[in-house]
Amino acid sequence: MRDTSGVKGRTSKWRLILRTLDFVIGGIFIYAGVLKAIEPVRFASDIENYHIVPWPLGVGLAFYLPWLEIFCGLALVARRLYPGAVTILIALNLLFIGATLAAKLRGIDVSCGCFGSASNNLGFTSHLALDLAILAALIILWRRASSASEQ
Repeated sequence: MRDTSGVKGRTSKWRLILRTLDFVIGGIFIYAGVLKAIEPVRFASDIENYHIVPWPLGVGLAFYLPWLEIFCGLALVARRLYPGAVTILIALNLLFIGATLAAKLRGIDVSCGCFGSASNNLGFTSHLALDLAILAALIILWRRASSASEQ
């Protein structure tokens, strides 16, 4: 008979790591969403600073996106509607990375406003590194969700 205790131990550790990622990434999006939902006009101004969308669209996004982030973050923590939430958060993250890079290439120095005044102290490189780390974590969670739905 084969000893599978080592495999079970690694599997449970991997599950713990993934569940921790759910809470950390979900918490990040809940926190960021709440900060933006509290001050939607400030967030609309942050969106306007990118010079990508017209003001009326930016205002609409400022009132909608924070709640999308909050609900998707809650979905990660609660493990409900999980594949959709992870996919939406990946899309939002890619959109934000693209908007940030586009602004930087056009010589626009923007403060993303993602984490309220706490993010004002981060430079472009720090913001990009943080966004790429979040994207990497989301891709790991997405792969888990994809493999779980195939079984």
